[in-house]
Amino acid sequence: MKTLSKTVAANDTEQQAKLFVALELGQATWVVALHSPIADKISIYRIAGGDTDNLMALIEKKRMQAARQLGRAVQVVSCYEAGRDGFWLHRFLIRSGIDNRVLDSASILVDRRARRAKTDRLDARALLRVLMALLRGEEQVCRVVRVPNIAQEDERRLSRERQRLLHERNSHIARIKGLLILHGVRDYRLIERDWKERLDAVRTAEGQALPARAKTEIERECRRLWLVKQMLAEVEREIEQMIAQDGAVAGKLIRVRGIGPTFASVLTHEVYYRSFDNRRQVGSYLGLVSIPWQSGRVRRDQGITRSGNARARRCAIELAWLWLRHQPGSALACWYRTRVGTMTGRMRRIALVALARKLIVALWRYLQNGIVPEGAALKAA
Repeated sequence: MKTLSKTVAANDTEQQAKLFVALELGQATWVVALHSPIADKISIYRIAGGDTDNLMALIEKKRMQAARQLGRAVQVVSCYEAGRDGFWLHRFLIRSGIDNRVLDSASILVDRRARRAKTDRLDARALLRVLMALLRGEEQVCRVVRVPNIAQEDERRLSRERQRLLHERNSHIARIKGLLILHGVRDYRLIERDWKERLDAVRTAEGQALPARAKTEIERECRRLWLVKQMLAEVEREIEQMIAQDGAVAGKLIRVRGIGPTFASVLTHEVYYRSFDNRRQVGSYLGLVSIPWQSGRVRRDQGITRSGNARARRCAIELAWLWLRHQPGSALACWYRTRVGTMTGRMRRIALVALARKLIVALWRYLQNGIVPEGAALKAA
């Protein structure tokens, strides 16, 4: 009994010897909330945005004050919300000997009974309380972001840039078609390289040449479109080169029929760079697991969580469609056809999401243990 009391007292002492720091990051100003083990209050400070020297000086001053009064070392624990500043600050704090955590802002609970006051000071205080709850062992108060290393973060850039270029390309195409349809032109082909010569020959529905201003705007949009296409081709070549040079995981994925360099790159750098303990963690990371709802005898399902990595989730669902086309004899494709039968519409989409979850788990097992998905065909060497 005395040993247990001593352990509890030691844990309490260790808990008190922590300096908690929460950072609310803004463009011009950083709000710093501190809770020292020698003061039962939260102190708020403002420093210039990005001024790490001033930040470290403030933290070191408070840490030394607490250490002198307590007569022992004080550990600094900090946190901030994941956002536009990324993870450079996390790496800086870790190198400085501070135990930092990056929090998922969407997972922090807020009061929704009425309109709530929101200021940087209040947000910093709330972050500090969440951090203290995490250190007490209350893991459900917030989700901690897993921070990738610099190499892992940099390898994602190509697939994400390709996604943005595709969006930009589609926007230019839609804009050009919209400008042409204003004058009744429906048969103009954008993919031809001689677009300028054919644009000069375009006639409106009344048989007249395009108005000068409209034609000039279309020309500029076409130039932007072809520039985006060139950049897109460059990015896709870089993705293939990256996979060829250092693509152990991506190389195994490409061997499976229906998976190309783009899907392999996204899955490798967005999903399979992490280590998972079981299939539930894989599905949860992509937001493809169901949300149960139970109250008394009432039980129902609320659909999938749609949390986690949105890029990887979209990739998984697109890959599920392609899997049905390129792997019709696989066990997963047979399961989908048996489950769906003659159903259409919403039920087919729900079953496809389930197929995407099963497929991502099967590919994870293939990468971990070399177990090829049942009935799946591999590409010829």
